[in-house]
Amino acid sequence: MTRSWWGWGNVEDAVTGEERTKLTRRTAALLPDADLTVHEAPPIESFNVAASRIEAPRTLAALASADVRDRLAHSHGQAFRDVVRALLGHLPHVPDLVVRPTSDAEVGQVLDWCSGANIAVVPFGGGTSVVGGVEPHVSADYAGVVSLDLTAMRQVLEIDPVSRAARVQAGVLGPHLEEQLRPHGYTLRFFPQSFEFSTLGGWLATRAGGHFATQLTHIDDLTESLRIVTPAGVVETRRLPGSGAGPAPDRMFLGSEGSLGIITEAWVRLQDRPRWRGGASVSFADYESGVAAVRALSQSGLNPANCRLLDPIEALINANSATAVLVLGFESADHPVTAGLERALELCRDHGGVLPEPARHTDVADHGARSGAADTWRSSFLRMPYQRDALAAQSMIVETFETACTWDRFETLRAAVNDAAQDALPQVGATGVVTCRFTHVYPDGPAPYFGIYAAGEWGKTVEQWDEIKAAVSDALISTGGTITHHHAVGRDHRPWYDQQRPDLFAAALRAGKAVLDPAGILNPGAVIDPA
Repeated sequence: MTRSWWGWGNVEDAVTGEERTKLTRRTAALLPDADLTVHEAPPIESFNVAASRIEAPRTLAALASADVRDRLAHSHGQAFRDVVRALLGHLPHVPDLVVRPTSDAEVGQVLDWCSGANIAVVPFGGGTSVVGGVEPHVSADYAGVVSLDLTAMRQVLEIDPVSRAARVQAGVLGPHLEEQLRPHGYTLRFFPQSFEFSTLGGWLATRAGGHFATQLTHIDDLTESLRIVTPAGVVETRRLPGSGAGPAPDRMFLGSEGSLGIITEAWVRLQDRPRWRGGASVSFADYESGVAAVRALSQSGLNPANCRLLDPIEALINANSATAVLVLGFESADHPVTAGLERALELCRDHGGVLPEPARHTDVADHGARSGAADTWRSSFLRMPYQRDALAAQSMIVETFETACTWDRFETLRAAVNDAAQDALPQVGATGVVTCRFTHVYPDGPAPYFGIYAAGEWGKTVEQWDEIKAAVSDALISTGGTITHHHAVGRDHRPWYDQQRPDLFAAALRAGKAVLDPAGILNPGAVIDPA
């Protein structure tokens, strides 16, 4: 497989042929006035990338790459605006070098060199950031920028079967991690949509959220301890199931996005691979009834593995249904899940839910068997990023943003976001729709995940999206939501994160950065600026 330098995933998996024809047909039916002319990515040679301003010292030269394709691939993440800028041939912030260390010692050597030479260091795992977290967009005051690619550090180093935990290098991609755990009967059970192309270190540095909707939803929940290399030295936290000894040091680095140090290893909590699964798709006549059912489920203690509520537009686009749809699932390595699923379906029926198809129960022998709307949703979920790229090349504005709020604020927040988007669309000369689904749910609130599907104007869709994004982000903050539930801060969310974050905490964070990163080289502009 060949990794795309400009878009999502593998070149061989891009949307082509009949899939593209059907996608274009559905989009035209939804937005009849859209100009769906296909635009191709320009050749790499057309970018005229400037020569590197810096040269690695002799001791690190073998780890460094100045190859133009390599540098371009490390110049952006995978947000809509990243993909469109690549398609337009406009990637203005390109790292001078890509450096791939193979050990903690080499990470330390890179940080020593860059600290002394005033070179910014932007950590890079799988490059799937959708918030500008890996873009080397830094002040011109720096002598250069290094993209520090951790993917050469990708091994499971140790497994503790008694405590059911593993010590893992941070550069491992999701599939390779699971491949190393599978022979031991374990799984991390952490599957973000970016799973195939993102790394453990990236999940930790961004406080990522996985596929599962309840209980162990964030990578925080699966972290036992961390090892971090900083310009000031190495920080290694103690392996403990829990502790009341002061503020937890792990919490300082989880979500820090490489601005305080480079996470190189982690002890992570494992789980036995599940055997029993049960699932169903539940339809609701209106979205509000589905919301009430999901709230009841979140507060029931049943803890479904999957609890994704799609509004009617989202369900029509991705699950071929004309009603609100709840995709519900349970799984266990210890016991059949029939009773839990049946009780969950009772709660759904109490709120008007109906089952178009019978519930499904599987065991290890046929755990891949799926059918109906749940199977359609899963397939759509995995293909969404590829389809986003295809539509982005057809002048469509296709992007998502997510948040979390308490249940009592959800209706107000949803209405405010919808109003903000509907007001912004005509102002930027676009027509489109706003969708909403739940990705994660908690007893005290949901994580709404919004989508924008709009017909834009080729050459202007980045600017059009930026205005829409600003409007909906203002709505999230003003109605008590978070600027992000699991997509991190990066550079794109900074204006709203700065509003959400208490001022005194920001001052404390800057003080911590001054101790750990005295030269201010680590991912400047993401999360926190140097003092």
